[in-house]
Amino acid sequence: MTFGTLNGAAVPLIALRGADGITAHVTPYGARLVALLVPDGRGGMIDVVLGHDSLQPYLDYQTYFGATCGRFANRIAASRFVLDGAEIVLDANEGPNHLHGGRRGLDKALWQIVAQGADHVTFATTSPAGDMGYPGQLSVTATYRIAAPDRLSIAMTAQTDAPTLCNLVNHAYFNLAGGGGDVLDHVLEIPADFYTPVTPDLLTTGEVRPVAGTGFDFRTPRSLRAAMQADPAVSGGWDHNWCLRGPAAGQDLHLSARLSNPANGLWMELESNQPGVQVYSCGMMHPPVPGKGGQSHGRFAGLTFETQLFPCAPNHLHFPQARLDPGQTYRHRMALRFGTA
Repeated sequence: MTFGTLNGAAVPLIALRGADGITAHVTPYGARLVALLVPDGRGGMIDVVLGHDSLQPYLDYQTYFGATCGRFANRIAASRFVLDGAEIVLDANEGPNHLHGGRRGLDKALWQIVAQGADHVTFATTSPAGDMGYPGQLSVTATYRIAAPDRLSIAMTAQTDAPTLCNLVNHAYFNLAGGGGDVLDHVLEIPADFYTPVTPDLLTTGEVRPVAGTGFDFRTPRSLRAAMQADPAVSGGWDHNWCLRGPAAGQDLHLSARLSNPANGLWMELESNQPGVQVYSCGMMHPPVPGKGGQSHGRFAGLTFETQLFPCAPNHLHFPQARLDPGQTYRHRMALRFGTA
């Protein structure tokens, strides 16, 4: 199925289906997740990710809906860092700062389809040396797979020919009500004792603070609305990184977030192999942003769960680092599981 055209090239929309379970729609533009249909527990299906009905709105609106973002997702202050004694200057696309790989990050690339089956697809792209200021050529893949009737796996890899940075994220926005209205009454759990605070312009300060007693404490599940009402510091929502506890002994993936919608009983669990998760609650999404089927999205329309290394890591050396050297392979794994209460 053709999703639209980009520079005269047809861009497909690909449906991935397992056996009697979830269905994912993906496109090589930005290696992005366009739709994710899951059983609603009542014999029907519900699309739980925000997106658009065609390619053009993805070009028109800078929401990053469903995209694979990088080379370095999240923010780097002043668009600068030092690598092997040399100052690297990146593309500044959020004021003086660098966000999600720059104005022409991986989310803007038309990736190639290098493997495909009924339940999986692998996209690949190459970011040349100097792209958005980054040293080294970076070869990247993103694989979507229906891993079980109730599970979608996402795997990202990268290799380089010179020392560089790599911190990729999947930027899907989730709304377990199907995209209508807001997610303030969704219930969130994050297994993290600490988070990384930010300045008013959303730059990580380098601190690591306890979540206890704050609107960042989701160690016990609570609704977004309850957390916002309890702590004026988060009255506008979240665009912050949580420091995850990490895997149990002998495990690779660990729980990164659990989200549920009491109104329909639908829940989602996200596991990853990354040390952090950035949760963005759409507090800065200004309506009307067109959705699917005539929907319109605005503030708090969905939640992103960007499993990641920590923001601005190259300028805060006590954070987990994003350096990638020749001969190494960056590996980022995620697993999304769905069910009904």
